Amino acid sequence: MVCLGNICRSPLAQGIMEKHAPRQWYIDSAGTSGWHASERPDTRSILTAKERGITIDQQRSRQVTPEDFEIFDIIFAMDSSNHSNLIQLAPEESVKDKVRLILNEAYPGENRQVPDPYTGGQEGFSHVYELLEEAIQSFLRAQ
Repeated sequence: MVCLGNICRSPLAQGIMEKHAPRQWYIDSAGTSGWHASERPDTRSILTAKERGITIDQQRSRQVTPEDFEIFDIIFAMDSSNHSNLIQLAPEESVKDKVRLILNEAYPGENRQVPDPYTGGQEGFSHVYELLEEAIQSFLRAQ
């Protein structure tokens, strides 16, 4: 799960996926930037998750590494900007197909974006949660 700073969208996506996916799956999140390295998720993300029975306050922000392309089978980007950044970070051509826009799971081929709620209020985080829940549930049904 990848967004820009790894404090808003991707921690929520990680928490939702961890709640619903098989326990043996390794799930993580990261940011394409290192601006918030080692920070906890945004308080509004923590609250949004907590209201829905998910704990994400133990997560810590980290930046995407080339090794992520080896470790993970799928790398979900929250928006097209982060998708492009991930494609550029891919250490080789053969791993670029691991990068997907997460909302395409619920809306195939539409390339919808998960909006960044950082500069808004709590309602933006709730909206992001609902979008991610829908995309992740669609993804899991297809597995």
